Amino acid sequence: MSLVRVACLRWPVEEGFEFGNDHFGLDHSQARLYTALLRHIVLALAAFAVCAITAAQAKTRTPAPILPATPDQQPPEDRGLITFTVAEIKRLFILVTRRLLPETHHLHWVWWRRRRQTRARWFHHRTRLRRDQQI
Repeated sequence: MSLVRVACLRWPVEEGFEFGNDHFGLDHSQARLYTALLRHIVLALAAFAVCAITAAQAKTRTPAPILPATPDQQPPEDRGLITFTVAEIKRLFILVTRRLLPETHHLHWVWWRRRRQTRARWFHHRTRLRRDQQI
């Protein structure tokens, strides 16, 4: 039983490491010295930690998502926005540091993505309710 518990504890660590590789360039270092590699890892993980803490704080301050209660429910006119994710926080930090296009362009896409993800979550939840009803 303890072996299963230890194996389950490793899974979130692996997911966090994979997310760090994909989104924060944890594996984009070509350092040849241990000191340079260590500095790169520390900076990448610090950036990841700042974004994760910011996303967690944003999640506690947003209202609960609007989800369907029945499989036949029609979507509401305004489903709101999803909470900020770590990837979205990273995009906003990048927007602050470098701007290739005007802020309004980037903020439009932030709102568009969050609305789109809310819509997808709502319909996914309704589909799961239908599937559970058929079983």
